[in-house]
Amino acid sequence: MSDRENETTSRPCSRPNVVLISLIGLLLIAGLLALGTWQVERLSWKLNLIARVEQRIHAAPVPPPSRSDWPNVSPARDEYRLVRARGHFAYDKETLVYAATELGAGFWVMTPLALDDGTTVLINRGFVPTDKREASARAQSQVESDTEVTGLMRMDEPKGSLLRSNRPQEGRWYSRDIGAIAAARGLSGVAPYFIDADASPNPGGLPVGGLTRVVFPNNHLIYALTWFCLALMSAAMLILFWRSAARARR
Repeated sequence: MSDRENETTSRPCSRPNVVLISLIGLLLIAGLLALGTWQVERLSWKLNLIARVEQRIHAAPVPPPSRSDWPNVSPARDEYRLVRARGHFAYDKETLVYAATELGAGFWVMTPLALDDGTTVLINRGFVPTDKREASARAQSQVESDTEVTGLMRMDEPKGSLLRSNRPQEGRWYSRDIGAIAAARGLSGVAPYFIDADASPNPGGLPVGGLTRVVFPNNHLIYALTWFCLALMSAAMLILFWRSAARARR
């Protein structure tokens, strides 16, 4: 290698470039540390959520929130709370919502339950397969007397699923959209939540209740460790750069 080539390869990085690269590296490290810290906070939130839901689903059932308490209903306070309601089903106003469950593809049967106080709560009575979607195919389940329903409180699912929007005018439902279902069925005084019925068997065996999936993916620890490791690697690379730059200036 010639002397000119030696000079070129050993030429130190200019001070402005060192400052710029250092600034970029420090910002990268700070960003990675912030992401890791955020995931640690999310981990704490998720663990608290899981503990709270576990406590709710195993508690004794309570009455659902009354009309006066509807403005206070929220996922943080009420979702997955075990409740018990009594009323009369309006089977002629049921709505079928597309569902994919452990039993296969089919529909959730959403039926209005008229309570004694004049309000209505939508009840997800459970799952029916496609060939049993018609009410006439499960007439045994339509008990005319007052019915007591125990199940988990769930929150509104407006507009549709991630990939498909509800089409009320065509009778195609992909989410349990309380407001839209109430409007389509001419219901009034409808609670801002619905109830997933428990596994108590219905006459004739359908719909099948108790299929609520209470599962909360919790990968926050892995994500946090990933961000912190990337921050550590970035810091090591920055230190090596500083040492290399210092040697080149000697």
